[in-house]
Amino acid sequence: MVQSAAQDVTGYLAEVPDGHRAALTRLRQLCLAELPGFDEVMAYGMPAYERGGTAEIAFASQKQYVSFYLLRGEVREAFEERLAGHDMGKGCLRFRKPESIDFELVRDLLRATAALPG
Repeated sequence: MVQSAAQDVTGYLAEVPDGHRAALTRLRQLCLAELPGFDEVMAYGMPAYERGGTAEIAFASQKQYVSFYLLRGEVREAFEERLAGHDMGKGCLRFRKPESIDFELVRDLLRATAALPG
């Protein structure tokens, strides 16, 4: 599933393959808990968390991995050492196996994002 036509995140999660659903549900719970003041929206066919109309975090179920999008460059830079051992694109952290998601790292990234001004 690359892009979804779901109208909301609950609908998106219902479409996700069983192997990814639990991990994505946990990512959603972390986002909701750690991003106060952010709006949960569907953007580009995936769940996103925006503040002031700008998406700062997103995640998606891809065919071969789970994507976590960290859209604030200053957070990526601040966590450069911790992200070094991970499969990371320009703004996308890829987890090839849902069970390999480092939820502690994700929580720290979310907290760092929330601490920045919008």
